[in-house]
Amino acid sequence: MLQFKIAKEKCTQCGLCARDCPVLVINMDEGYPGMTAEKAADCIKCQHCLAICPTAALSILDRQPEDSQLLKGNFPDPDQLETLIKGRRSVRQYRDENLEPELLQRLLDVAWHAPTGVNMRGVQFHVIDDKQALATFRGATYDGLARLIEAGQLSANRAIFADFVKLWQEKGVDILFRGAPHLLVATASRSCPTPREDCLIALSYFELFAQSLDVGTVWNGLAKWAIDELVPELKLRLGIPEDHLVGYVMAFGRPAVQYRCTIECGPAKVVRFIA
Repeated sequence: MLQFKIAKEKCTQCGLCARDCPVLVINMDEGYPGMTAEKAADCIKCQHCLAICPTAALSILDRQPEDSQLLKGNFPDPDQLETLIKGRRSVRQYRDENLEPELLQRLLDVAWHAPTGVNMRGVQFHVIDDKQALATFRGATYDGLARLIEAGQLSANRAIFADFVKLWQEKGVDILFRGAPHLLVATASRSCPTPREDCLIALSYFELFAQSLDVGTVWNGLAKWAIDELVPELKLRLGIPEDHLVGYVMAFGRPAVQYRCTIECGPAKVVRFIA
């Protein structure tokens, strides 16, 4: 049920919600916003109608406008946002401590607002939220890789993993997880229109919000290969459904290193269309 409701005492009949609806399911046939049962089936649940209503007269999906955050005057300063984007670094040194549960949940809830194809909202987060649990998972990963190597089943294009296992076994050097206390795996059903892209966008949102809260992250392609290709039983331990595509993996936690300034990568490579 969409629970599409209009508080007529607040509604100015401006029609903004109907005009902005991406799939045109809202009508103004009776003066106030309305939706037929047939059209309701096409709603993609984006909540544009709630977000655009200037008088907070519209609710949908049991979401009330008074529970939303106002946008005017509350967006970050553009220069500060530029610094955040240009100043983010991949963190490979972490404090040996867990994040506070409330902070971790906030990170996940905000990241889950990332856009997805056709607003399917199919991204699923598989998180290791305790450093001891990650230590157990780390051990299982290296053990699984060691068995693969001993059986001579490590493919040539992943031969570097033998060096990682050796470093771990002989020196306790953790190349795969970088000693991070937490791990995040973003997956989505293969039936989604854009499963991999949705996962990558969600993790990008997670990373930037994490940086603003002094939480470091690293895009962890090595762990992704280990989980998704080399030791697939790890997916069962993480609760990843069989029909899900593993989008990417991110390690994170409180950084044990602080960077002083941004770097400069520009100018951007741009090819402009000429009519």
